Amino acid sequence: MAAEASDSLAGFSPTEAASATRPSPLEEEVVALFEQLRTPILRYLLSFRISVPDAEEVLQEVFLALFQHLRQGKPRANLQGWVFRVAHNSALKRRLRSRRHADRFSCIPDLSGMTSDPGPDPEESLAISQRQQRLLAVVRALPEQEQCCLFLRAEGLRYREIAEVLGISLGSVAASLEKSLSRLTRAEQT
Repeated sequence: MAAEASDSLAGFSPTEAASATRPSPLEEEVVALFEQLRTPILRYLLSFRISVPDAEEVLQEVFLALFQHLRQGKPRANLQGWVFRVAHNSALKRRLRSRRHADRFSCIPDLSGMTSDPGPDPEESLAISQRQQRLLAVVRALPEQEQCCLFLRAEGLRYREIAEVLGISLGSVAASLEKSLSRLTRAEQT
């Protein structure tokens, strides 16, 4: 393998050969963004209830699009928001293409199969489980826009970035988050 690599670089000076195998600054930037955003983007993609392989494929397409976007010298402003927006649109397209997931849209992954960590006190464990189920039911009952706003905020996006990702106004983001948090607070108090 090493002999093949050295054969393919024959005729180059050592400096040229080293630079041919070293990633470009643009490649390094995209890889760094991939490392930083991979998990939050993957979680967001899975919230569209697409399969894990489909979500991983969309993730790759998103970062390929980012590389092409940057290579063409397009704006670098708010790359995190840009990546989430492209992921959002790609997930919607993927979901539409896949007839397997034609059920009601939800930005919240299905956590019903997950059980809480059983603590030493079974009553406390039951209370925690009931609370999680109650809050999850409230989140699932939220309108689509409120679910998406809540999920993106949980991923650390600012209101302005959420507005850009979802293509809605800043006021709509604030109102959606206020309504959903109010509903969750009421559910928590019951």
